[in-house]
Amino acid sequence: MKKTILLLLVAALVASAFVGCKKEEEKVTLNLMGYGDNSNDEGVIWNNQITTFAEMNPGVEIVSELLYDEAYHAKVPARMAAQDFPHLAYTGADARWGAPWKEADQHIDNRPYIDADFYDMSLIPEMGPNGERYYLPIGISNQTSVLFANEVLINELGMAIPETYDDLKAMVPVAQEAGIDVIATAGAAGWVWGSCIMSTFVGRTAGEAEWVEGAVNGANSFEDDSMVQALEYLEMMVADGILDPKYVQVDYGTAPSIFSNGEALFLADGQWRAGAVENMDVRSTMKLMAWPVMPNDRGSMKGSVPAAWTVGYGVMKQAVDDGVDGIAADFLAYINNLEWSTQRLTSGAIVAPVIKGYELPSNVPVETAQKIDLAANAPFSQVIDAYLAGPPNNALNEGMQKIVSGTATAAEIAAEVESLAR
Repeated sequence: MKKTILLLLVAALVASAFVGCKKEEEKVTLNLMGYGDNSNDEGVIWNNQITTFAEMNPGVEIVSELLYDEAYHAKVPARMAAQDFPHLAYTGADARWGAPWKEADQHIDNRPYIDADFYDMSLIPEMGPNGERYYLPIGISNQTSVLFANEVLINELGMAIPETYDDLKAMVPVAQEAGIDVIATAGAAGWVWGSCIMSTFVGRTAGEAEWVEGAVNGANSFEDDSMVQALEYLEMMVADGILDPKYVQVDYGTAPSIFSNGEALFLADGQWRAGAVENMDVRSTMKLMAWPVMPNDRGSMKGSVPAAWTVGYGVMKQAVDDGVDGIAADFLAYINNLEWSTQRLTSGAIVAPVIKGYELPSNVPVETAQKIDLAANAPFSQVIDAYLAGPPNNALNEGMQKIVSGTATAAEIAAEVESLAR
């Protein structure tokens, strides 16, 4: 009898130990989709955040996919079509960054996960009909089309920062004599033409901050003089030597290096690209500016800069379905805390965080103050691909590459975009 009881006790202890081990091995899986790559600030910050969060939460197993630029935009709809939904992901609420998530019914109201005592809700736009916030932006409004000017080099060549298109045109012979370009841009990436160049031009030729939305809704036409004249700016800049057609072949990683190495006077990109200027002598002295006043700029949009809501990270519906929205919300709060937000700021990725009462640290890069000044003083217009998506947007971006290459005219591309938009 005693032997039987002893055997039963041993068996119970073994079973208990086995169950205990099994429980220890069970972890909550958190499926994430981040933005960046292993060689840029976005990716480095993301990977560091995952590592440190996992160390702080040993009961969480993190599955992460990190993608950048067009690889991200190709993968998101593919994952949505495959019903492969992450629990938390980099997202937006516009046509470019938010549409695939919305169409897959993955956007949910993130207000329950956003601490209103820590974040300034007035800096987080309402994204749904009832004030929903589908994600937490990593920063305030995003200036998508600015010129980075190598002011030291410009001054060394006996010139000054241009205020008008004629000033810009006058820089061409001086730059050519020095063996450098006037404007560098990553023209191999089609979206750059739309977001980082044309969004400025069409707002100005229209003289209306919301012209793009009107064109998408049918109140305006993409064949209007506003769009044709904006596209003609590309033809004009090529003819005047301001923009070399070779930039249609320059990829997104190379353009900042050309500027950083003093091979171009300006870089046309978005404000977030400041951190890609690796030459600190150039970065610490460069000027962030709006495009000079162009010949057909109209009304209050002279000197304007296009801006959109800054993208960020959001807890997705799949997290609720899988019962992990709590830990996903913890991760959301962690990656947007004071430390990480300040690191994004100092890396040049954002203008300022959406943290309540945030005070700029003393060691922020000089371009940060310029971004804030530009945001405070330049009129804002709409960003094209925040409203225009799919075939019409693709035709516009590819069409601008054709215009710069000399294989299509402004009028032809405007007509093609209008036909696809209807």
